[in-house]
Amino acid sequence: MADGGPDQRGARARPRSRAVAAPAPSRLATDGFDLARFIPTGRSLVTALLIVVGAGVAWFAARETPVFSVQKIEVLGASAGVSAQVERSLRATEGASLLKFDTDAARLSVLALPTVAGVRFDRAFPHTLEVVVAPERAVAVVRQGADSYLVAESGRVMATVERRDRPALARIWIKRDIRLQEGARAEGDLLAAVTAVAPLVGTGFPGRVSSVAASPESLTLRLRSGLELRLGDPVDVALKLAVAARVIPLLTSDTTYLDVAVPERPVSGTLNSQVEPEGMTSTQP
Repeated sequence: MADGGPDQRGARARPRSRAVAAPAPSRLATDGFDLARFIPTGRSLVTALLIVVGAGVAWFAARETPVFSVQKIEVLGASAGVSAQVERSLRATEGASLLKFDTDAARLSVLALPTVAGVRFDRAFPHTLEVVVAPERAVAVVRQGADSYLVAESGRVMATVERRDRPALARIWIKRDIRLQEGARAEGDLLAAVTAVAPLVGTGFPGRVSSVAASPESLTLRLRSGLELRLGDPVDVALKLAVAARVIPLLTSDTTYLDVAVPERPVSGTLNSQVEPEGMTSTQP
């Protein structure tokens, strides 16, 4: 039959195709990342808040109560006399909390002492304030008429002393128109004189300095033996003193001066009189 040919039957039997939409894979699931795990729960937030509040309360209690109060001030690195001065300068901190300790104010208070060159503080909980002191180093006694002043290597006037105190230190004589007081600092030619004798302290130098004459161009030390030690300009003073220390024991008893202005060529002599250059800071008493 014309209507029932094979083409028509094949067309009826062919299955009809259908498009199916597949769900897109989840990126979060593929990567193994679960954002929900990183969102804090209400319980963890409350716990964190309680920890912060507790820490704040503990800090306030420690700061405002005697829990960490200063009950002992321990001074290190200084003599008994200087330590006592430091303790007195910090007396206002006793009983205060170590957590409220004002380091800057305390440093200014201690450094105001003419015997202290430097200081640092350590809190030794629960009740000790450690004070590490760098004391000034005394190198000379400055004489001004009947008054005597102990002077540090830095040029700072440490204290007034008796005329015969510290006999091993050099004596520097100054005129009455130079004003000195405790805590003040030497200037100009006086500072140059102090700097000149500083290297002698504790070295066993063969001779004690009885006076120092200083000007911008010249330094001269006079020893108790009467020997005049001429250093020339205030340059390489430590080297010149080291040379003098080796030469002095070789001099004869009638030598009146030793010139080490040129340390490579020291010169000694027996002049009976010496003229002090005009404008010197100090003179032989």
